[in-house]
Amino acid sequence: MILKPQQKIVVIYVVIAALWIYFSDYFVNFLFQSPEKITIAQHVKGWFYVGFTGTILYVLIGRDINSVRKANVDLINSYEQTMRGWVRVMDMRHKETRDHTDRVTKMTVELARLAGIPEENLENIERGARLHDIGKIGIPDEILIKPGKLTEQEWMLMKQHPVIAQELVSSIDFLEACGDIPYCHHEKWDGSGYPRRLKGREIPIAARIFAVVDVWDALSFKRVYKEIWLEEEVLDHIESEAGAHFDPEIVPLFLNNYQQLKRVGNVG
Repeated sequence: MILKPQQKIVVIYVVIAALWIYFSDYFVNFLFQSPEKITIAQHVKGWFYVGFTGTILYVLIGRDINSVRKANVDLINSYEQTMRGWVRVMDMRHKETRDHTDRVTKMTVELARLAGIPEENLENIERGARLHDIGKIGIPDEILIKPGKLTEQEWMLMKQHPVIAQELVSSIDFLEACGDIPYCHHEKWDGSGYPRRLKGREIPIAARIFAVVDVWDALSFKRVYKEIWLEEEVLDHIESEAGAHFDPEIVPLFLNNYQQLKRVGNVG
């Protein structure tokens, strides 16, 4: 029979307690004859017992807690590997430039750090950035990789990918806290974005940060529907969209730290 961790601890504790009581009582009675000395010895024995068994329990429980932590780390690593596999498949299907997702993820996390986002929140921002286009899994290939301009009906379908992403991410407990970027990165500061037409600070800060990086990347690298823009044109466009498409506080932060962000994103 395989015992559960808590059952093992109880069994070990009971065995140690029984052995301690039996042998300690034997030695106390063997070493001392007077009732007064036996009473004192029993008190001392009791305190030693408390200290000894407390130490044993501390070691046993700590060992099992470490095992649980390791199992949780292994599980999270497994989730992370699965998530990266999803993203890689999406990039290949979408015919994105090589390293697109890694690049925008690294740059978004660095920009979030520069914006003063607490370190404990950066992990969810990183996962959200990696999953930013996961909703495109529900968009047909003839729309997703169409080289020409989308029709109005095709564009309406394309604009559903943030909704699909939200439905997917919110259904997985591990990813539920990462949904701001996949769901809201196409919202615009002036309220003209999609899918919910959020405006200003109604848009989660993670999505506002990511939007600047994502547009920069889309314009700076070749896509099936467009050629590369000149770097100066890209930066001018981003600056011109402050207060319209982008959070007016994030744009100067991006531009003032542009070279640093490029290095983080491994952009030559």
